[in-house]
Amino acid sequence: MVLLGLAGAAGQAAQATCRQALALGLDVSGSVDDTEYRLQMDGLAAALMHPEVRAALFEMPDAPVSITVFEWSGPESQRVVVPWVAIDGPPALEGVAARLRGVARGASTSSTALGAAKRFGAGLLAEQVGCWKRVLDISGDGTSNTGVRPGLVRPDGITINGLVIEEGENLGARLEDYYTAYVVQGPDAFVERAAGFDSFEAAMVRKLKRELTVLVVSGR
Repeated sequence: MVLLGLAGAAGQAAQATCRQALALGLDVSGSVDDTEYRLQMDGLAAALMHPEVRAALFEMPDAPVSITVFEWSGPESQRVVVPWVAIDGPPALEGVAARLRGVARGASTSSTALGAAKRFGAGLLAEQVGCWKRVLDISGDGTSNTGVRPGLVRPDGITINGLVIEEGENLGARLEDYYTAYVVQGPDAFVERAAGFDSFEAAMVRKLKRELTVLVVSGR
Protein backbone atom coordinates (compact mmCIF):
# COMPACT_ATOMS: atom_id res chain seq x y z
CA MET A 1 0.00 0.00 0.00
CA VAL A 2 2.81 2.42 0.79
CA LEU A 3 4.45 1.77 -2.58
CA LEU A 4 1.20 2.44 -4.42
CA GLY A 5 0.58 5.60 -2.42
CA LEU A 6 4.02 6.94 -3.19
CA ALA A 7 3.71 6.11 -6.87
CA GLY A 8 0.35 7.87 -7.07
CA ALA A 9 1.66 10.96 -5.33
CA ALA A 10 4.72 10.99 -7.57
CA GLY A 11 2.46 11.02 -10.60
CA GLN A 12 0.50 13.93 -9.18
CA ALA A 13 3.78 15.84 -8.65
CA ALA A 14 4.12 16.22 -12.40
CA GLN A 15 0.71 17.94 -12.50
CA ALA A 16 1.15 20.32 -9.56
CA THR A 17 3.26 23.43 -9.02
CA CYS A 18 6.29 22.51 -6.91
CA ARG A 19 7.62 25.17 -4.57
CA GLN A 20 10.64 23.16 -3.41
CA ALA A 21 12.37 19.93 -4.35
CA LEU A 22 14.18 18.51 -1.31
CA ALA A 23 16.62 15.61 -1.67
CA LEU A 24 17.92 14.16 1.61
CA GLY A 25 21.10 12.06 1.59
CA LEU A 26 21.88 9.94 4.66
CA ASP A 27 25.34 8.56 5.49
CA VAL A 28 25.44 4.73 5.66
CA SER A 29 29.22 4.29 5.41
CA GLY A 30 31.25 1.91 7.57
CA SER A 31 31.31 4.30 10.53
CA VAL A 32 27.52 3.93 10.85
CA ASP A 33 26.39 0.77 12.66
CA ASP A 34 22.93 -0.79 12.40
CA THR A 35 21.60 1.02 15.47
CA GLU A 36 22.78 4.36 14.10
CA TYR A 37 21.25 3.51 10.72
CA ARG A 38 17.86 3.07 12.36
CA LEU A 39 18.28 6.27 14.36
CA GLN A 40 18.72 8.11 11.06
CA MET A 41 15.80 6.50 9.22
CA ASP A 42 13.38 6.60 12.15
CA GLY A 43 14.64 10.05 13.15
CA LEU A 44 13.95 11.48 9.70
CA ALA A 45 10.49 9.87 9.70
CA ALA A 46 9.70 11.40 13.09
CA ALA A 47 11.11 14.79 12.07
CA LEU A 48 8.88 14.91 8.99
CA MET A 49 5.86 14.15 11.19
CA HIS A 50 6.78 16.82 13.77
CA PRO A 51 3.84 19.27 14.09
CA GLU A 52 5.85 22.35 13.13
CA VAL A 53 7.47 20.61 10.16
CA ARG A 54 4.08 19.32 9.00
CA ALA A 55 2.65 22.84 9.23
CA ALA A 56 5.50 24.22 7.13
CA LEU A 57 5.13 21.46 4.54
CA PHE A 58 1.40 22.13 4.19
CA GLU A 59 1.70 25.93 4.24
CA MET A 60 1.04 26.27 0.49
CA PRO A 61 -1.24 23.38 -0.56
CA ASP A 62 -1.37 24.50 -4.19
CA ALA A 63 2.45 24.42 -4.41
CA PRO A 64 3.66 21.38 -2.45
CA VAL A 65 7.18 20.35 -1.54
CA SER A 66 8.54 17.25 -3.31
CA ILE A 67 10.85 14.95 -1.35
CA THR A 68 13.24 12.11 -2.13
CA VAL A 69 15.58 10.27 0.27
CA PHE A 70 18.76 8.38 -0.58
CA GLU A 71 21.58 6.56 1.21
CA TRP A 72 25.23 7.13 0.38
CA SER A 73 28.65 5.76 1.29
CA GLY A 74 31.40 5.04 -1.28
CA PRO A 75 31.90 6.53 -4.77
CA GLU A 76 29.53 4.04 -6.44
CA SER A 77 27.32 3.33 -3.43
CA GLN A 78 24.11 5.34 -3.44
CA ARG A 79 20.56 4.03 -3.17
CA VAL A 80 17.22 5.81 -3.37
CA VAL A 81 15.01 4.64 -0.49
CA VAL A 82 12.11 7.05 -1.11
CA PRO A 83 11.49 8.09 -4.73
CA TRP A 84 10.22 11.56 -5.54
CA VAL A 85 6.83 12.23 -3.96
CA ALA A 86 4.79 15.43 -3.72
CA ILE A 87 3.83 16.13 -0.10
CA ASP A 88 0.38 17.37 -1.05
CA GLY A 89 -1.45 16.16 2.04
CA PRO A 90 -1.23 13.96 5.15
CA PRO A 91 -1.48 10.63 3.28
CA ALA A 92 1.60 11.42 1.19
CA LEU A 93 3.62 12.48 4.24
CA GLU A 94 2.51 9.46 6.25
CA GLY A 95 3.50 7.22 3.34
CA VAL A 96 7.02 8.64 3.30
CA ALA A 97 7.37 8.21 7.07
CA ALA A 98 6.11 4.62 6.90
CA ARG A 99 8.53 3.77 4.13
CA LEU A 100 11.47 5.20 6.10
CA ARG A 101 10.50 3.21 9.20
CA GLY A 102 10.24 0.01 7.17
CA VAL A 103 13.34 0.27 4.99
CA ALA A 104 16.06 -2.33 5.51
CA ARG A 105 19.71 -1.44 5.23
CA GLY A 106 21.21 -2.17 1.83
CA ALA A 107 24.75 -2.93 0.74
CA SER A 108 27.27 -0.17 1.41
CA THR A 109 31.01 0.37 1.61
CA SER A 110 33.25 1.42 4.48
CA SER A 111 34.44 4.57 2.69
CA THR A 112 32.95 8.07 2.77
CA ALA A 113 32.55 9.75 -0.63
CA LEU A 114 30.94 13.13 -0.02
CA GLY A 115 31.71 14.41 -3.51
CA ALA A 116 29.95 11.45 -5.10
CA ALA A 117 26.99 11.94 -2.75
CA LYS A 118 26.72 15.59 -3.82
CA ARG A 119 26.87 14.58 -7.48
CA PHE A 120 24.23 11.87 -7.03
CA GLY A 121 21.89 14.22 -5.18
CA ALA A 122 22.33 16.89 -7.84
CA GLY A 123 21.35 14.31 -10.45
CA LEU A 124 18.13 13.59 -8.58
CA LEU A 125 17.34 17.30 -8.33
CA ALA A 126 17.88 17.65 -12.09
CA GLU A 127 14.65 15.66 -12.46
CA GLN A 128 12.73 18.49 -10.73
CA VAL A 129 13.47 21.45 -13.00
CA GLY A 130 9.99 22.94 -12.56
CA CYS A 131 10.35 23.58 -8.82
CA TRP A 132 10.84 27.13 -7.54
CA LYS A 133 13.78 26.02 -5.42
CA ARG A 134 15.91 22.88 -5.29
CA VAL A 135 17.72 21.85 -2.10
CA LEU A 136 20.10 18.99 -1.36
CA ASP A 137 20.62 17.93 2.26
CA ILE A 138 23.71 15.88 3.04
CA SER A 139 24.14 14.42 6.53
CA GLY A 140 27.19 12.55 7.76
CA ASP A 141 29.56 11.82 10.62
CA GLY A 142 32.92 12.26 8.91
CA THR A 143 34.98 13.89 6.20
CA SER A 144 35.34 12.54 2.67
CA ASN A 145 38.14 9.98 2.26
CA THR A 146 37.68 8.73 -1.31
CA GLY A 147 36.41 9.75 -4.73
CA VAL A 148 36.07 13.23 -6.16
CA ARG A 149 36.75 16.00 -3.64
CA PRO A 150 33.47 17.48 -2.40
CA GLY A 151 34.69 21.03 -2.89
CA LEU A 152 35.07 20.36 -6.62
CA VAL A 153 31.42 19.37 -7.03
CA ARG A 154 29.52 22.65 -7.40
CA PRO A 155 26.25 21.96 -9.24
CA ASP A 156 24.47 25.01 -10.62
CA GLY A 157 21.04 26.13 -9.52
CA ILE A 158 20.73 24.26 -6.24
CA THR A 159 21.29 24.97 -2.56
CA ILE A 160 23.20 22.38 -0.51
CA ASN A 161 22.80 22.23 3.27
CA GLY A 162 24.55 19.92 5.72
CA LEU A 163 23.85 18.08 8.95
CA VAL A 164 26.97 16.94 10.79
CA ILE A 165 26.78 14.21 13.43
CA GLU A 166 29.30 14.42 16.26
CA GLU A 167 30.56 10.91 16.86
CA GLY A 168 33.76 9.41 18.26
CA GLU A 169 36.76 11.59 17.51
CA ASN A 170 35.34 13.60 14.60
CA LEU A 171 35.13 16.75 16.77
CA GLY A 172 31.82 18.34 15.80
CA ALA A 173 33.13 21.89 15.41
CA ARG A 174 35.88 20.73 13.06
CA LEU A 175 33.44 18.67 10.99
CA GLU A 176 31.05 21.63 10.85
CA ASP A 177 33.89 23.79 9.52
CA TYR A 178 34.70 21.12 6.91
CA TYR A 179 31.09 21.00 5.68
CA THR A 180 30.95 24.79 5.60
CA ALA A 181 34.10 24.94 3.47
CA TYR A 182 33.56 22.01 1.11
CA VAL A 183 29.96 20.75 1.16
CA VAL A 184 27.34 23.49 1.48
CA GLN A 185 26.63 26.07 -1.20
CA GLY A 186 24.03 28.56 -2.40
CA PRO A 187 21.68 31.20 -0.97
CA ASP A 188 20.81 30.68 2.71
CA ALA A 189 22.99 27.54 2.88
CA PHE A 190 23.85 26.38 6.40
CA VAL A 191 25.16 23.49 8.49
CA GLU A 192 23.11 21.98 11.33
CA ARG A 193 24.81 19.98 14.09
CA ALA A 194 23.67 16.86 15.97
CA ALA A 195 25.36 15.85 19.22
CA GLY A 196 25.53 12.18 18.24
CA PHE A 197 23.08 9.90 16.45
CA ASP A 198 20.70 10.03 19.44
CA SER A 199 20.24 13.73 18.66
CA PHE A 200 19.74 13.24 14.91
CA GLU A 201 15.95 13.58 15.06
CA ALA A 202 16.03 16.88 16.96
CA ALA A 203 18.69 18.28 14.63
CA MET A 204 16.67 17.23 11.58
CA VAL A 205 13.59 18.99 12.97
CA ARG A 206 15.59 22.21 13.40
CA LYS A 207 17.01 21.93 9.90
CA LEU A 208 13.69 21.22 8.18
CA LYS A 209 11.95 24.06 10.02
CA ARG A 210 14.67 26.48 8.96
CA GLU A 211 14.67 25.37 5.32
CA LEU A 212 10.92 25.35 4.90
CA THR A 213 10.31 28.59 6.81
CA VAL A 214 12.82 30.46 4.64
CA LEU A 215 11.03 29.24 1.54
CA VAL A 216 7.54 30.12 2.78
CA VAL A 217 8.62 33.66 3.64
CA SER A 218 10.47 34.19 0.35
CA GLY A 219 7.61 32.76 -1.69
CA ARG A 220 5.06 35.31 -0.53
